[in-house]
Amino acid sequence: MGVSLGGGGRRGPRRRGRPMSDINVTPLVDVMLVLLIIFMVTSPMMTSGVNVDLPKTDAKPVNTDTKPITVSIKSDGSIYLGDNPVSANDLVSELKAAAQNDPEHRIFVRGDAHIDYGKVMQVMGEITAGGFTHVALLAQQPAAAAGQ
Repeated sequence: MGVSLGGGGRRGPRRRGRPMSDINVTPLVDVMLVLLIIFMVTSPMMTSGVNVDLPKTDAKPVNTDTKPITVSIKSDGSIYLGDNPVSANDLVSELKAAAQNDPEHRIFVRGDAHIDYGKVMQVMGEITAGGFTHVALLAQQPAAAAGQ
């Protein structure tokens, strides 16, 4: 019984020093996956930090938009719907009638500069609790900024 230790298992002469003609794609795939993860993590950070209520695909055209309803709060705490005074208890029902039960109707809240901020937030809370989703605060720009 003889055991051969030399060259019987080789298929040909081994070529040392000659470069491989194959491309090893495993490191390339690893690098691409790392870059993909980096871009996935950093891309949300590049966007603006301001939340915007984007329109839906079935949104109405801009030029047919309805006129917004204005709710004003005077310095003595009285509430006005447009130019008409309204009580705090009747505010939501009057708004629903003015908006024709459209919960997406725009409502602007104007508060006097000398009124308690909590009162303005209380009125806005009542409006949003009534089902209205587009409620915004109005402010007057300073005279220097308005002239530019």
